[in-house]
Amino acid sequence: MTRYAGSRAVVVGQEPGIALAIAKRLVEGGAEVLLTVGGQEERARARTELGSAARLVVLAPSAAPGDRGALAGELGRWGGTGEDGGADLLFAGAVDTARPLLPWVRDGGAVVLTSPVPPDTAVSDTAVSDTAASDTAASDTAVGALASELAGRGIRVNAVAPGCIEAPPAGAVPLPPLGRLGSAEEVARAALFLATDATFTTGARLPVDGGLGRRP
Repeated sequence: MTRYAGSRAVVVGQEPGIALAIAKRLVEGGAEVLLTVGGQEERARARTELGSAARLVVLAPSAAPGDRGALAGELGRWGGTGEDGGADLLFAGAVDTARPLLPWVRDGGAVVLTSPVPPDTAVSDTAVSDTAASDTAASDTAVGALASELAGRGIRVNAVAPGCIEAPPAGAVPLPPLGRLGSAEEVARAALFLATDATFTTGARLPVDGGLGRRP
């Protein structure tokens, strides 16, 4: 499969399972991929899954958004910035993670952020629900603001909002209306849809939560 042949993609700051799923689909589609990993254990797993098809950069999860010298160095191998070089696609965990890398995103490219569904979306407590709604609104505002900022460069900015994904934290997790947990692969498919197929969409947030966010 060569769907993404000729494309260059950076995957940074994501939950490890989701990041690896995105990178794997990109590699299988023929893209050049630069993936950040949180340590040597993640690096070994990624190398096993991806082989030599992706370039891996170890970046501590606690690293500040601006502390990404090794990543910038790797991006520099792709040439200039903006229209002349860099990445076509950027998958990042948050606006703060993406922002230092924007000069390396080609004009006309795409940015896909991860905006998790608040874990308490389905809880009926009013105070908790209000907090979750506030967090969601703030996330939507940030995505929309970055989309407006980059529209002049023809760069689309959207977000996936994963919730109820397999391997949740310890403790009871309410199942969504679909009656099962989702997979990192399903989040990756949604992210790649926004990155490559939704060519007239920007500033959107796509829930990947089995309908959890729609519960009354």
